[in-house]
Amino acid sequence: MLKKYQSEFQNWIEKEKKAIELIKVVGQLWFDKSIELVLFRKPLFDVGSSEILAHHQYAKEVSGKDISIYETLELAIAISNCSIAPSRIDLGRLASEWLDDNNNYPSVRDFIISKLSKHIGKDKISLTPKDVVLFGFGRIGRIAARELILQAGKGEQLRLRAIVTRSCSDEELIKRGELLRTDSIHGPFNGTIIEDFENKALIINGQTIYFIVAKQPEDVDYTAYDIHDALLIDNTGVYRDREGLSKHLQAKGISKVLLTAPAKGDIPNVVTGINDADIDFNTEHILSNASCTTNAIVPVLKIIDDAFGIEKGHIETVHSYTNDQNLLDNYHKKYRRGRSAALNLVITETGADKAVAKVIPHLGGKLTGNAVRVPTPNVSLAILNLSLNKMTSLDEVKDILKQASLFGDLSEQIEYSISNELVSTDLIGNSHASIVDGPATIIAKDNKSVVLYAWYDNEYGYTRQVIRLAKKLAGVVRLTYY
Repeated sequence: MLKKYQSEFQNWIEKEKKAIELIKVVGQLWFDKSIELVLFRKPLFDVGSSEILAHHQYAKEVSGKDISIYETLELAIAISNCSIAPSRIDLGRLASEWLDDNNNYPSVRDFIISKLSKHIGKDKISLTPKDVVLFGFGRIGRIAARELILQAGKGEQLRLRAIVTRSCSDEELIKRGELLRTDSIHGPFNGTIIEDFENKALIINGQTIYFIVAKQPEDVDYTAYDIHDALLIDNTGVYRDREGLSKHLQAKGISKVLLTAPAKGDIPNVVTGINDADIDFNTEHILSNASCTTNAIVPVLKIIDDAFGIEKGHIETVHSYTNDQNLLDNYHKKYRRGRSAALNLVITETGADKAVAKVIPHLGGKLTGNAVRVPTPNVSLAILNLSLNKMTSLDEVKDILKQASLFGDLSEQIEYSISNELVSTDLIGNSHASIVDGPATIIAKDNKSVVLYAWYDNEYGYTRQVIRLAKKLAGVVRLTYY
């Protein structure tokens, strides 16, 4: 027994050493070449060796292939020795393909050159950094600020330059800094935040972020802060139509607007990975990122509809409470939401079923929807009860969703969980728009009705979708291989 213990422990130590080597390669690629390496969309940058090995365990279990740190390190080194343009590259996919096909290549380098041929050559893509302004600094605004700072890299994509609030005394600046440093749900910010009172700014990981006070959007002169041609992300939800959001474009220095809520009227509601290809980002200056629930359910609906066709369905959202509700019983303009959010299950309406039609038009009228707000502060669950046009099986449905999560156009949006013990808090900080609960999937005896459970971090996962769309709207998307 002691020999087994020593053998297993020594094996783990060797893997940790390789993980530390991988951390070094990942960091050099990120800062020197603007190349981001991930493992089936799990982050490899700015994480520890144990977490990297945990990601490898997940990759092995979900893919069914013997993906280890030894293969991924070898692949990462080969990538670092090639002249590759700024890219986001999934080592999970590469490792999976290498294990299947390594006999057909003389070396790992030859394999990388073949697979990443479209990425080789630094002139393949040219990135012009885009200034970003956050209008509002609530839940989504603060998470967006954290993520924009952490994703800054060499500063070649989105650069957070300013945050607009209704007031900002020195005391308020300190409090806003503290709210950014610590979060009851998402934990501490792993970086440095310094208050610059003279310039009304926070210096976050070396990046100076100005706090600008504004009563009306059109009154701000962003060029006075050397901010030009900027993308403004409106987190307030005060303005949701073209007339209101166009006020931002009247301000000096703003050229694009992205709303982090469902839009009204003719403003496109976009779910990245689904209908963003339909948008002309050169001519459309105002977009909506739709709602967190819409972003969670639409990718799953798209996969199922493409495979089997959806005849009809009902979507029930089990949603964590939000700041819109009351902490204790008090007046609220909507029914039931005035009752204490921390004590009650609250039945309320959702527009997610109707919002689906704005993203996938042919599903219009086929879905109904409702919601229950529950006493948890974050992470929600959508239950999709669907009647299909074609017969299928439980294994087929699971396999289609799993493959979509690992490879293809929606792999950033969908994760597939194989855990029988998954609960909501496990998904705090998950970057996907939707996490399909594989073991919970149900199929009826007629093989034409299916019930799917899709989890989502309605704060962080949604914000990551916001940033994905922001990069497209700003024209700073790197080449991708996943």
